[in-house]
Amino acid sequence: MMKKSRLLLGLAVVAAVPAIAAGAGLFPDRETAKPPVPEAVPADAIFSREQIGHALAPPTPAAGRTVAPLAAAPADDGQWLMPAKNYAATRYSAMNEITPANARNLREVFSFSLGVDKGQEAAPLVIGSTMVVVSAFPNHVFALDLAREGAPLKWQYDPKPVPAAAGVACCDVVNRGAAYADGKVVFNTLDGATIALDLATGKEVWRTQLGDIMKGESITMAPLIAGGKVLVGDSGGEFGVHGWLTALDLGTGKIAWRAYHTGPDDQALIGPQFHPFYAGDRGQNLGVKTWPSDAWRIGGGTMWGWIAYDPGTQTIFYGTGNPGPWNAQARPGDNKWTSGMFARDVNTGQARWFYQFTPHDEHDYDGINEQILLDMPFAGKMRPVIVRPERNGYFYVLDRRTGQVLSADPFGPVNSSSGVDLRTGRLMVNPAKETKLGQVVRDICPTASGAKDWNPSSFSPRTGLVYIPHENLCMDWMNLEVNYISGTPYVGAEVKMKPGPGGNRGALTAWDPVRRRPAWELPEDLPVWSGTVVTGGDLVFYGTMDGWFKAVDARTGALAWKTKLPSGIIGQPISYRGPDGHQYIAILSGVGGWAGGIVSGPLDPRDGSSALGFVQAMTDLPNRTTAGGTLHVFALAH
Repeated sequence: MMKKSRLLLGLAVVAAVPAIAAGAGLFPDRETAKPPVPEAVPADAIFSREQIGHALAPPTPAAGRTVAPLAAAPADDGQWLMPAKNYAATRYSAMNEITPANARNLREVFSFSLGVDKGQEAAPLVIGSTMVVVSAFPNHVFALDLAREGAPLKWQYDPKPVPAAAGVACCDVVNRGAAYADGKVVFNTLDGATIALDLATGKEVWRTQLGDIMKGESITMAPLIAGGKVLVGDSGGEFGVHGWLTALDLGTGKIAWRAYHTGPDDQALIGPQFHPFYAGDRGQNLGVKTWPSDAWRIGGGTMWGWIAYDPGTQTIFYGTGNPGPWNAQARPGDNKWTSGMFARDVNTGQARWFYQFTPHDEHDYDGINEQILLDMPFAGKMRPVIVRPERNGYFYVLDRRTGQVLSADPFGPVNSSSGVDLRTGRLMVNPAKETKLGQVVRDICPTASGAKDWNPSSFSPRTGLVYIPHENLCMDWMNLEVNYISGTPYVGAEVKMKPGPGGNRGALTAWDPVRRRPAWELPEDLPVWSGTVVTGGDLVFYGTMDGWFKAVDARTGALAWKTKLPSGIIGQPISYRGPDGHQYIAILSGVGGWAGGIVSGPLDPRDGSSALGFVQAMTDLPNRTTAGGTLHVFALAH
């Protein structure tokens, strides 16, 4: 959860046991089915996915294969216009020149220094023969000319964000990239501005201030441009902000609508179109009634992650952040509309449905991860679905028309809950792992950053698999008394993280959403904090926090190629067709973010509570890589 602040890097927030059961149940439409009743679970039980056993047999695939809807994932033209590649968020490139057979011939063809040695999480964009890159704070934007040898700089833009923003951004001063449409490159600054630049010249077209750093609001997400709107959300859930998603007019930068994620229905844009699948999400003004008194006003629910879009129905899908403070005893109730997912009309912002992954979130699980739009065989017929590897540890498959949970299975160690009740949609919390004031609750899995964090997965229509970069960490947690002061950290917990079962701190998992199990899995010593991209050549590219950039066979997981970069990798790789017609792979190196703050901070490795508890799990990282900030581009040697 990269929204936590540099101020919070010195605060404390914690470690280790695997998985408990996942909800299972197969039913075709809106009728509900009673799932198996989970057996009592010992407080320190550890279960593997196999022990969980897919209590119900995997669904039998219908005729047809899993694909992204064509309207949201059109034929690949070789460009990369948004971080997710397309509206379906597949992060799939059809380029197939590079294969497992020839990947050993990959060579770096050029690099470019960003001049900022902080966590670099952005995906480069490729628009025609121009590559655009956004750095971490102070959010420089660079346009490179791919048509010329060495890709020289075409223009540079410096937004000059307010310096104080660096003290209000949690877990490093990251930026997750830009988006392109109608001749404009649009990006966000850490101090809460959204800016549109002319692609040809780099000149500012418009600039709109959305966040208020004096209240603790910042912006780290990449915008999504859809339906003529620029969609942007805020960060700052650990500062007691009032979370929102805002739509701007692409042409003018003027605000078209804003939906808050706590508070009364008129502020949440909940009206006659709202038809949630589960009864627990129905009722008036639940964004107020599920909070004590006026706690919703400082209750978080930020939106700093990913948005997908279905052009056919003009619906956006996105998740909401954690409730504040972390001390859940200070906010009894479900705390709607946090740690869940909204479907909204892109034109008006009116909510269509909502599903809460983690009601009354006690463990900072948020709900901001990526979602991928697919058409998938389920229970004998094709269904329009959203697939989502969630922070709380479950791989969800939801009907994207209704928000109904079709399946939810653990893709890593989970003991904070025992599954998802498909009758009610509710996460079944393990009482032994509920957090308590002044008492350390040990070995909660997954950790606060989740079974995976913001770093996005990819999907290949060739294999039908989702490639999940994630972590294997657990934590010890103790609630603390906390008071709200505007613009200052509002956390109320001490956490310390540690490696999960088996000792490896990360993994790359190829997940089969139809069979509801891994096709293969690669353990990694460190959390896998980069995104993945999968290609038509059946390769998956990802990076490690100690600087290895790897390509593995998408069907088997076999290593095809790797190279060591000067800094750890937490960025988003892309694949594109260059002006010469050849396939290229690009990635930013530059360790940092929440997981790498011990290097980019820098922080004292002796203080395990620093970086909201992440330092304890990463004490060896400063000995394995250094801070950096560089674009690297690779192609086959010819």
